[in-house]
Parts: sequence; C-alpha cells; structure tokens
Amino acid sequence: MNHTDHVNLIRGGIISGTWADFGSGTGAFTLALADLLGKDGVIYSIDKDQAALREQESAMQARFPHAKVYYRHLDFRQNFQLPPLDGVLMANSLHFYKDKEALLATIRAFIRPGGQFVLVEYNTDRGNQWVPHPLSYHTWSELAPAAGFRRTSLLATHPSRFRGEFCSAVSEN
Repeated sequence: MNHTDHVNLIRGGIISGTWADFGSGTGAFTLALADLLGKDGVIYSIDKDQAALREQESAMQARFPHAKVYYRHLDFRQNFQLPPLDGVLMANSLHFYKDKEALLATIRAFIRPGGQFVLVEYNTDRGNQWVPHPLSYHTWSELAPAAGFRRTSLLATHPSRFRGEFCSAVSEN
C-alpha cells in the first residue's frame, strides 16, 4: 500500500482536532492522519519501538514539516496521560492483543464523548505467527458495542497481498 491507500482507508472517520495513533510503528498511518488533519491538527504518536518512532519522525519532518506531532515511546497498555482526544487511530496494532475488551476500555477512556475510534485491521478472524489475533469487520461490529462504542460503520477495504484484505471502520465514543 502507498500513502494514498492509507489516506483512503481512514478518510471517512477522521474529524479535526487532537488524535492519537496507538501502535503507530514507523508511521504509515500517522502520516495519513497528518495529511487529513492538516496544520491545525495535533497527533500523539505512541509506540513501544523507539527506533520506529525515530524513523517516523524523520518521515513526518520530510513530508509534513508543519504537523504538530508528539512522539511517545511507551507501551500503550501502561498508565500514562494524554489530553482528551477527539479521536484514536489503531492501524494494524490491535491484532497483537488477545484481550481486546480490556485494552479497548483503556483506550476509550482517552476519547472525549462523541469522539471517534478508527480501526484498520486485516479483515479476517484467522491469525498466524505475524498477526496473532486479527479481527474482521464483522467481529469488530460485534465487539465495539461490548467495548462501549456506538455507531460502528465500515469505512473502506483494500486488498492485501498477505491476508486477503484490509478493512477500516469508525466507531463513536
């Protein structure tokens, strides 16, 4: 996938304001988020891989030098503080966690009422050693209300050469 594909997967779920990208890695979707939020948006990019965050910061400075991004080197399951968020993006990071409900409760607490949660995942429920606990859109649409989210809808799908396809969804807090 390229930058345009990343943008198209999340475009319909992004509202203006302050966002966090949980499990941002090298930042493919953080860059897409910066593109969609523009110069007035604020992003907290959170990942436990410090080298990935440095690579992401370099790419962000090259492509979106005026983006307001705060890089946080931490495991997002830890206790930490953020300002109230207008949205959270999780792209290809939720599939690493088996106990999704507990993790989502932690993440949901950062999102202001009426804020958005945008999920990008492989659209399958069958895992492997690299993607141990994926969830299809169908599974997400059932899990989201149990985790306290409302108004879940499918945003987009995109072919994946590894796992069939990606899907993206938006849910409201």
